[in-house]
Amino acid sequence: MTRDEIVVAIDEEIGRLEKVRSLLQGSAGSKFLAGGLSGIRKKRYLSPEARKRIADAQKRRWAKQRKQGNGNGAS
Repeated sequence: MTRDEIVVAIDEEIGRLEKVRSLLQGSAGSKFLAGGLSGIRKKRYLSPEARKRIADAQKRRWAKQRKQGNGNGAS
């Protein structure tokens, strides 16, 4: 192999590696590298009304539990 052939082969390999790199840096590639789709989640926000409904429901559960007595002697 001549020097020119080696340089051409290296340039071809660099081209292939750049293609692979661009694929990995694309939207699907970065998710894959970051641990899959389950690893990337947006923060979920609740409206104030939803938070109030959840809080009220939890307070009702606690009140029901206190009313029934939980059997551990706590009041």
